[in-house]
Formats: sequence, C-alpha cells, structure tokens
Amino acid sequence: MNAGARIKIYREKQNISQEELALKICVSRQTVSNWETSKSYPDIKSLTMLSNIFHVTLDDFIKGDIEEIKRIVSKEKIEKFNIMSYIFLAEMLIVMFSAYPLFSINGYIGVIIWALFFVITFVTATIIEKFKKNNDIQTYKEIISFMENKSLSYDEVQQEIGKRNYQKILLAILVGLITFIIFIIEIFLMKKI
Repeated sequence: MNAGARIKIYREKQNISQEELALKICVSRQTVSNWETSKSYPDIKSLTMLSNIFHVTLDDFIKGDIEEIKRIVSKEKIEKFNIMSYIFLAEMLIVMFSAYPLFSINGYIGVIIWALFFVITFVTATIIEKFKKNNDIQTYKEIISFMENKSLSYDEVQQEIGKRNYQKILLAILVGLITFIIFIIEIFLMKKI
C-alpha cells in the first residue's frame, strides 16, 4: 500500500475531511487530494506532520514506499547510465574515424577540430567513471548487474573487488594497443598521400 492510500485510510479513521487535514498541515485541499490519488508525494516535512496527526511513526507511515522509491531511482539511474554509454560510444567512433580526414586538412584547423572532439569524449568518459564510482560499479559483472537492476551476493561482490585491479591493467593495455593500431594505420595512410 502506498502513502496516498494510507493518508486516506488514516484520515477517514479520524473522520477528518481533506480540507480539515489540509488546514492542519498548511497545504491546499487539492494537495491532499493529489497525495491520496498518488498524483504527487508529500515532502518530508508534510510526512512528519501527517505521522504526528495520525499518531503513527514515520517508519510505519511510509513503509513499503521506500522500496518503490528505490526502484524508481534505480530505474532512472540505469536509463541515465545507458544514455551516457551510447553517447560515449558515438563520441569514441567519431574520434577514431575522424582523425585521418581531419589531419589531412591543411593547417591546424583539422587538428583543432579533432582535439575538440577528443576533449568532449574525455569529459564524457570522466562523467561515466564518476557515475560508476558513485554507484560502486567497476567490473563488467557489476555493470551488467547494475543495468539489469540486480544485486550481487556478498561473495560475488568480494570476488569482483578482487578483479578490479586486474581489469584496470587489462583495460589500459587494450586501450594502448587500440591506440597504437590506429596510429600505425594513420601513418600508413599518410605515407600513401
């Protein structure tokens, strides 16, 4: 049962109208109606006042809503992470495939444009890394688990923490290798011109 339904039940138990309840907590009758129909959710101050009026603890009053709030917040975080990942992928592809055409432009204009793309991609990567750190997701398994809105067991978390250093080293080697390959290809293409 959500908070709106509880508000209505407690209000009706005490034979209080929406208008009377609204006056007691300094909000409009429409606000109380919106709470009861789950169109909006009371702020913490209103929840505290409601729990006092209804003579119930705040914990009892909002029980069940906490899981729903966590699910909504988690879903929003997952969507944000997915969008950031797609943006980062697009930026990486632009940086990789625009290097040769931009470097072949006479003067520094092409290099400056490519450097701008690179800086934008670097900023996006930094934002993603900060997001991953704030949500304690570092390894591939943790990222997949986060995206599927699942949680790992204690043993799995400990196992993933142990993998983090190895994965960072492997990632650094992989990025260096890809950069080296792209560099060699670009040198080869520059010599042909």
